Amino acid sequence: MSSRRRRRRVLGGATMAAAIGVMNLTTYGLTLACARLLGPDEFGQFSSVLGALIVLNVVSLALQATGARRVSTTTGDPAHVTRDVLSATLRAAAGVTLVGTLAVPLVVGGLRLDSPVGAVCLAVSAGLLTVMGGQAGILQGGQRWGALALLYVTMGTARLVAGGAALLVDRSASAALVGVALAAAAPVVVGTVALRRPGRRRTAVPVGAVPEQVRRAWDREGVAREVVHSASALLAFFAVSNIDVLLARVVLPGDEAGHYAAGLVLTKAMLFLPQFVVVVLFPRMARGHDLRRTHAWGLGAILALGLVAVAGVLLLRGLALEFVGGAAYAPVRDDLWLFATLGTVLAMVQLLVYGALARRHPRAVLLLWGALVATTALSGVVTTAHDLLLVKLGLDALLLLVLGGYLLARTGPDDDPAVPTVDPPLAEDAASPEQPAVR
Repeated sequence: MSSRRRRRRVLGGATMAAAIGVMNLTTYGLTLACARLLGPDEFGQFSSVLGALIVLNVVSLALQATGARRVSTTTGDPAHVTRDVLSATLRAAAGVTLVGTLAVPLVVGGLRLDSPVGAVCLAVSAGLLTVMGGQAGILQGGQRWGALALLYVTMGTARLVAGGAALLVDRSASAALVGVALAAAAPVVVGTVALRRPGRRRTAVPVGAVPEQVRRAWDREGVAREVVHSASALLAFFAVSNIDVLLARVVLPGDEAGHYAAGLVLTKAMLFLPQFVVVVLFPRMARGHDLRRTHAWGLGAILALGLVAVAGVLLLRGLALEFVGGAAYAPVRDDLWLFATLGTVLAMVQLLVYGALARRHPRAVLLLWGALVATTALSGVVTTAHDLLLVKLGLDALLLLVLGGYLLARTGPDDDPAVPTVDPPLAEDAASPEQPAVR
């Protein structure tokens, strides 16, 4: 790799790390403001709607992964790929908004909202974030890190500013959610402007990195079908990474479940801290260039960040306890380093999941669902929050090893990007005579 390309990669990584850091901090800032300004019931309504938004946002993330993979692997003019991705994005956004609108009565009743305003805001926010996902994928695939960074920063800061302003007008969950919905339009505007000014492609696709036969099969699959496959994998990952907080409510006493949930604040922080590594490496994984080395570099970077964070938690337990909620959650203090370790393991699993998406290995999702089933089954034998944490950490570490081994086995011999191995079509794809199995 030339020193110029190395500098560009380091600069891109630093830019994305800063942008995602700002996005996460501003998002956390609004949550903190709501926790302090709203009463417990209103804050509970606000948090439940945001939780539902995370689930619906899987479509946005799937569009981003699909767009980034397709743009990064095209060898010619990416304009036609961009049009295909944007067309699928708009259709998906309309569908998500329609489903969210039709589900307003169910959301109001299921989440026990005082007003349908929050449910309507959920539908609007989900639709706008879906559009943002397609735009982000195109920018990511083209390695336009400056524009993508601005998109992320705009998303976080707009949510903080609009949500905070809404709280000043009316201290209610509905007002805060109106602010969130309005803020979701800001990154869409930024993405629209950025895509009207296409940037220069910084890195050409290596010759042979994605053989023509493989690329033709991918193109036949269609953007919509690939989005469905990506969404299923990401949904499985989010289910694996969040199932324990639900299980804690079922198998543990109320106080212990609350302590466990507080520890998971640190887990989620460690999961999102190295997100920039996934964003920067995904186009490279899609092209299959030095695939094993790319995975090793990404996993190593995430592990290094995790080790530093775990050491910090061990040395500054009091500060870590304040981060997750303060003295009221003191019983979980000695386990906080384990929660940080769990977040690091999940971040490494996330990198491998995106590696599977980048190289079209849809059967990897079966490993995620298997881990989910195993976690659910073994949770029935735990009696304390510490035991549940050990079960979750052990199973996720096993998932990391098995998924890593699976992807290693599917990578071409001798780390040769010209000999990639992709999964054969799934059962529903095999029925199509136009899509041959490619290995």
